[in-house]
Amino acid sequence: MRMTRFLAVVAAALTVPALAAEDEGPVTMPIHRLSMDIAVKLATATIDACRKEGLNVAVTVVDRGGHPQVVLRDTLGMDLTLTISRQKAYTAMSFNTPTSQLEGRWSGAYSVPKVDGVIIAAGGLPITGGGAILGGVGVSGAPSGEQDEKCARAGMDAIAFELETVGS
Repeated sequence: MRMTRFLAVVAAALTVPALAAEDEGPVTMPIHRLSMDIAVKLATATIDACRKEGLNVAVTVVDRGGHPQVVLRDTLGMDLTLTISRQKAYTAMSFNTPTSQLEGRWSGAYSVPKVDGVIIAAGGLPITGGGAILGGVGVSGAPSGEQDEKCARAGMDAIAFELETVGS
């Protein structure tokens, strides 16, 4: 009887780790990333759209980790536009939503917009494809955030086909 209990305990002890291992996720994950060529195409198309409106802006494309992948500042774009475009891209990527939709979302002295690198102003769009967040694009330098966002949308339209084929 004692031996039977002992064997049952040993069998249970050997089975539980095997069951737990089956519930764990994979050791690595395949992660889609925006290629440099597509990021450059996005940034260039964004600059071109603003130029057609007579605007000199900066554009930043960040990867899914929030790190700058492409940064372009037009000839007469102010230096400050570099920082703001990066923050808009980072914010759009972080929340996976256009930054214009974040305006007025939080209130209070210690709210999310107080976090370094986060800016709540129109002009940032998330980059998604294949059901995954790939990064963000931010534009700064136009007289309004709405114009910044319009240019960013034109850049996104330029890579729409490539984004639709992610994961296929």
